[in-house]
Amino acid sequence: MELELYQLAIVLIGSTLAGSINTLAGNGSAITLTILTELIGLPGNLANGTNRVGIFTQSAAGSYAFYRNGKLDLQRSRWPILLTIAGAIAGVAVAVNVSNEAFRSVFRFLMVLMLLVILVKPKRWLRESDLERQPHPLVAIPLYLGLGFYGGFIQMGMGVFFLAVMVLYARYSLVEANAVKGFVVGAYTFLVIFVFQWQGLISWPVGLLMAVGQTTGGYFTAHYAARYPQANVWAHRLLVAVVLLAIARLFDLHLLLGG
Repeated sequence: MELELYQLAIVLIGSTLAGSINTLAGNGSAITLTILTELIGLPGNLANGTNRVGIFTQSAAGSYAFYRNGKLDLQRSRWPILLTIAGAIAGVAVAVNVSNEAFRSVFRFLMVLMLLVILVKPKRWLRESDLERQPHPLVAIPLYLGLGFYGGFIQMGMGVFFLAVMVLYARYSLVEANAVKGFVVGAYTFLVIFVFQWQGLISWPVGLLMAVGQTTGGYFTAHYAARYPQANVWAHRLLVAVVLLAIARLFDLHLLLGG
């Protein structure tokens, strides 16, 4: 597939922005999937598979940057990581046989609920990690498995929901929650790529091109966030903006504003 020069520019700029957004908030796939379907013209299922290439490389690069700067504690986070990955494997096994379109109407109301959760008592999102926090296994196990299943099945909005659980329930700081999120998403996306490739649902030339932008955005955003004292504050603001834009898009509010 040959792309025009302007398409190449949009792909690289858009994927870099998406990688940055995914690293500190989530839902950057709203940008990359729009580029893949509307600009390049890939069918929905092929765009879904192709999109996972950049998600993997961006997550790996961001996780490495967070780890180098002491924001990713793999030992402390081993159970959220393992359980979420296990749930994701089950989710993707279902995803290849079931359409995701039926979930769009439910997802938009989940986003409205998420916006309320983010805006009510925002100081909860800005605290530092509580290293003494020990989540109860009877709650934590099904919660992380459910998150993983959702991510493997739908992916859309997974980052936002994962951050809510890690910050509000597991009591991680927003930056450290993003570090764990990146590692988890990268790990299960690596496995998911094999499933989509087996189904012939990845366009590698396009996927690798987007991966260049997403990896660049993911690495430098993680590197900066790990070192910047106000990173939690800006991550929270970006999260609010991302959810607001998702709601506007899901409810077609942009069409109402446009007349």
